[in-house]
Amino acid sequence: MDLSPLDSISDAIFWNTPEDFEKGANALYASMSGYQMYDVDADIVFQHGNNVSNSTLTTPDTDNSNYNNVYTRIRNCNNIMEKVAVSPIANEVRVYAAEAKFFRAYNYWALYRLYGGVILIDKKLDVDSPELYSSRSTPQETVDFILKDLKEAIPDLPEESEISLQKKGRITKGAARAFMARIALFEGTWRKYWNGSNANDYLDMAIENANAVINSGQYALYTGSGAFSYQKFWDEPGNNSSECILDRRYERLVAQHPFPSYMQQDGYLPTKQLADMYLCMDGLSIDRSDLFQGYETFTSEFENRDPRMSQTIMIPGTMAYHAGQAGLYEHWPFFPDRNYNTGYIIFKYKNQNPDYQMAPYNEQQNTHFHHIRYAEVLLTLAEALYEKNGSISDADLDRTINLIRQRAGLTTPLSNGFVSEHGLNMRDEIRRERTVELALEGYRRDDLRRWKTAETVLVQAIRGIKIVGTEWGVKPIYYNNGEEDINNYRRDEWQNRADADGFIVSETATFRSGFDPNKHYFRPLPAREINLNPNLQQNPGW
Repeated sequence: MDLSPLDSISDAIFWNTPEDFEKGANALYASMSGYQMYDVDADIVFQHGNNVSNSTLTTPDTDNSNYNNVYTRIRNCNNIMEKVAVSPIANEVRVYAAEAKFFRAYNYWALYRLYGGVILIDKKLDVDSPELYSSRSTPQETVDFILKDLKEAIPDLPEESEISLQKKGRITKGAARAFMARIALFEGTWRKYWNGSNANDYLDMAIENANAVINSGQYALYTGSGAFSYQKFWDEPGNNSSECILDRRYERLVAQHPFPSYMQQDGYLPTKQLADMYLCMDGLSIDRSDLFQGYETFTSEFENRDPRMSQTIMIPGTMAYHAGQAGLYEHWPFFPDRNYNTGYIIFKYKNQNPDYQMAPYNEQQNTHFHHIRYAEVLLTLAEALYEKNGSISDADLDRTINLIRQRAGLTTPLSNGFVSEHGLNMRDEIRRERTVELALEGYRRDDLRRWKTAETVLVQAIRGIKIVGTEWGVKPIYYNNGEEDINNYRRDEWQNRADADGFIVSETATFRSGFDPNKHYFRPLPAREINLNPNLQQNPGW
């Protein structure tokens, strides 16, 4: 006999009320990752021994976080959509089917960006379902499936302004459109630089959806903290601000995290590659501007620079709060033999609320992680317009990139006249703006992949501060608590790691030279999945 369990709620009897469907959909939000060490898989942030960044990754036997768990979440999405389809209250709960469709797309995107084409499952499977042994869909079939899910979800999703404060954070039309724009930009530029077909079809989709988000009037850049709005957007003032499109949300004593309070100088390190990308206040790069003050002092390279630089990378000696420390103290890099320190310190994400520094509050952070924000949409539109047309108007620059620069406090706007006058390349300037605005948010490796520049960028040495011929070379190295290293031997170690130009080398070009463009643009599928499914083919080179 088929009997429902008496000690728990079964799937067969659960889906009866709108509240049931809402609770079922709530579980899907766990798909969104929270704070992590983003961008350590590329070149602008360094984590010693990161095998993705330095191309020493080997094929894993299993990979729950990137593969198995993702398909579990896809199964949950399919289950909700099937339950809505046969429910007598389908009209009341169709919004939860739309949320499930969004998250199915979200999770397939997580697979697609790592592996390319994957097995596509659009229904809940049983242990004997033949689809378990399906072969991989093509990359185009996979990305089109993702975009179709998002497009179909939009009509049943609310606008941001239609969500009550109590329901804030649920999926909206704006989130689906912004996500479509992100994926379409990825696909359009991938096809353009990998000699694929139909690149403009996807770029048009990116332009259409980015414009829809902008024209909806639902979002705007956060400016509530004045000159520090860029940094404070990632602190408590940015929670629920107009720039938030989709957040991994937190609340003290409910769903909390320690990450911003515990931002450490070791193990998550900005690099010279990132530091050098910030423009001077005249809108020119450091190799072109008379405003650049060089590297001779602890603070000179930060002077006259884009304010986002010092709001992302901490100026040495800055008085700031730090987890486990009462009051303000001077921040200096950890000693150099700890995780091959670059000498740069992350400031972005670092909580500066004194109430959250000491236990237990340093474990109870409630700052949201912004998975999709309005600034990204503006950058997507600017890049998609340029990549499709080979040009971008000053009017479009003013409504995208220059809004972001204005918020940051960079007073020199980007224009076609400025680019022409100074012999610049507009594409390079758009890419630079994207990199510095979205730094440490997890976009960099995918950007290098779709631009097909990973093979030239990721093989370069990871470098840090200039220690030879500067103040760093004559002043004792500090511990993170401001206490001097009396023996001073660690300063010598930093100098011994310097290159011919005097900059610290945290990872040599020789060690990073293994990037194979025929292999490393994709991750390997877990070996166990290949063994279980004879129709599942491994990515080339693995």
